[in-house]
Amino acid sequence: MSPPAARRALVVGTGLIGGSIGRALRRSGWHVTGRDADESRVRRALELGAIDASGDGLDAALVVVATPAGQAAAVACHVLAEEGRNPDVVVTDVSGVKVPVVEAVRDPRFVGGHPMAGSEQSGIDGADPDLFVGATWVLTPTVETDAAAYTLVSTVVTELGAEVVALSPTDHDRLVAVVSHVPHLVAATLMNAAAEGAEADGALLRLAAGGFRDMTRVAAGQPTIWPDICAENADAIVAGLDRLLVDLGELRDKVARADRSGLLEVLGRASTARRELPSRATRPDRLAELRAPIPDREGMLAEFTGLAGDLGVNIYDLTIAHSAEGPRGVLTLLVASEDAARLRKAIEERGHSCTVIELS
Repeated sequence: MSPPAARRALVVGTGLIGGSIGRALRRSGWHVTGRDADESRVRRALELGAIDASGDGLDAALVVVATPAGQAAAVACHVLAEEGRNPDVVVTDVSGVKVPVVEAVRDPRFVGGHPMAGSEQSGIDGADPDLFVGATWVLTPTVETDAAAYTLVSTVVTELGAEVVALSPTDHDRLVAVVSHVPHLVAATLMNAAAEGAEADGALLRLAAGGFRDMTRVAAGQPTIWPDICAENADAIVAGLDRLLVDLGELRDKVARADRSGLLEVLGRASTARRELPSRATRPDRLAELRAPIPDREGMLAEFTGLAGDLGVNIYDLTIAHSAEGPRGVLTLLVASEDAARLRKAIEERGHSCTVIELS
């Protein structure tokens, strides 16, 4: 018996991320169709069990665009306009840059997304259904995003084991440049410097221990995705590189001057910050529901999810009950109990009433 349309998905782009999503969706009970500009990748995805079938998946309730960033907007727009497509389809993407994609796909059924997960593996053969377990998956709703579309994508992401973080597209691109794009470029530069040094001294790379390997691990990733990312997020990446160059210049001066106290201060701050990095997410034992009556108009979803994102509060589930008696509804947010009070305060400071219900 075939799964109902509500559990049918199409993955466009069957590389590492698309294949991993396909395998994870299938494990969660979804029927997954796949398509790719390279038919050999689709055939390989079928052989590996990353998809159930190849084709257009016109009956899919969810479409995941897992193409390179430079193609994502055009593919998403095409899917949303595709003749014969399920009119209630929800589309999301996995691009590492969000502003240009979200601005180009102005449709309530589109929810921008970016799983903060990857692997030194590349291509469909590296696809792993556990790739997203415990990872952060950013969603970027806007004032135009349909609440039901956001809820579907958020629910599916949670099914795949990831933690949803809602950010504006602008905030996403600014922040991800610091924690992903610049580090990848730095790792590639360091790896190339070592490789060039090894040409003159063959023993160099034989001395590469754990620290060097940890710092350069991401340099082994798929290089073909990075030109698009750098082009689409150039301003934020350049700003991050400029800041890094200033910091490295100051660090160079401390080394040159044998500034022991200055070096200890820099290294001590870094050591403390590294130890305090949040661990991979797990669902908390105690949850609370926040319920807020809201006007039934565009932009309310983005306002509340953006507020939670600004506070660093994860939303584990979200629903909007629309009232039959007027242009109002009730927004329900499921969050960790320890986060409920400060999110409630922030909501009330925006002029909305809010109640908290602790769940046992």
